Amino acid sequence: MPMRVGAPPAGEALVLRNFTLIDGGDHAVLSPAAMVIEGGRLTWVGPQSRLEAPDGALVTDLNGAFVIPGLIDMHAHVGNTVDLVQDRKFHTRESIESDLKTYASYGVTTIVSMGTDQDAIFPVRHELRSGKPAMARVYTAGQGLMFEGGYGGLAGVNDAVATPEEATAYVNAQLDKGADVIKLWLDSELGTMPKMPPAISQAIIDAAHKRGARVLAHVFYLEDAKRLVDQGIDGFVHMVRDQPIDQALIDGMEKHGTWQVASTLSREASMFAYGSTPEFASDPFFTRGVSAKTLELIKSPERQKAQAGNPNFKKFPAFFETAKANLKRLVEAGIPFAAGTDAGPPGRFPGYSQHWELQLMVEAGLTPAQAIDAATRRAAMFIGAEDLGTLEPTKWADFVVLDANPLTDIRNSRKIRAVYIAGTEVQSINPAGGS
Repeated sequence: MPMRVGAPPAGEALVLRNFTLIDGGDHAVLSPAAMVIEGGRLTWVGPQSRLEAPDGALVTDLNGAFVIPGLIDMHAHVGNTVDLVQDRKFHTRESIESDLKTYASYGVTTIVSMGTDQDAIFPVRHELRSGKPAMARVYTAGQGLMFEGGYGGLAGVNDAVATPEEATAYVNAQLDKGADVIKLWLDSELGTMPKMPPAISQAIIDAAHKRGARVLAHVFYLEDAKRLVDQGIDGFVHMVRDQPIDQALIDGMEKHGTWQVASTLSREASMFAYGSTPEFASDPFFTRGVSAKTLELIKSPERQKAQAGNPNFKKFPAFFETAKANLKRLVEAGIPFAAGTDAGPPGRFPGYSQHWELQLMVEAGLTPAQAIDAATRRAAMFIGAEDLGTLEPTKWADFVVLDANPLTDIRNSRKIRAVYIAGTEVQSINPAGGS
């Protein structure tokens, strides 16, 4: 039976059968599998041989497809970029929802927006949590914290802080608005800007923890990562890139329970991808998700020359390789990790970047199963989303139907046949009947 975009009639159960279930963690791959969905949630998942379809259910045969939980991007940005230009003026309900629909079309059913949102994000998030969404779910860090004169944020959105007292007040203001997490930037932009002083980062962490909120940090330098771990940071949303990590950092992260929430390998690759026309500029899986103007700019020799003219351009490949090696070492050491992209700013594309990220995680030495688990079950664990991340009874029916097995080739995550959020099929980036 063909699949259809939209929900079954009100009160009608949906049954999917004849597929391979890939569901993270210690769950064994199950085939042939079946699931029952009622009211947007899973009510039964198991071997097809034990399926008992509810009376009157809409039954769909997936004909040997592969099903994974909806992907979660733990480091995203929404609503600020149009045709490779990032500006606060673009951040409207319409632009936020447009980006969330693009994420969803790529099978990214939840994102964490990391610190450059304006207050328009909060009613959108509330509405998505109040019903059964037709776009990606969103968590938000509101407006992240940057040091006065320092690196981070988006012009006109993030107010810099200069003292611990200002930082504490800023944290409380974000939590009063309803921010899900707190974000800070600690970086010198390769020695060109002052770093956030220790007293301010400590004040941020303490203020958030006092109210039960977690704090996530943008870092670049190993020394800064060590400092933040000692101060109680909950996770990093970039990988250390200036040098190989050392045992002292690993020991500190293990002691304090610090997560590598996002490694943003696709972000590091994007830093030097546009000095020439990248291969993916001709990939329909990419081009379907961007405007004609964006594609024209990516292929523009003038823009490519400007990108390659960055005085640090030749350093970026080494930072990328360091990030990959550091991720592998953290994973081998047993440090908890999830997956995120830093998609949203120019050159980092909502939805597409998540599949690029999965590919790069595997190239860094993770297995496809580890990469998928990072972007599903582990991500949900960190944000405390008990009804997301795996496909089990009582959880939301957020999942992606694939035409090929991502465990044998992670690039098969791109062979999307269908995307479901809360049991409703949403528009996929791939055309119906093929990927």
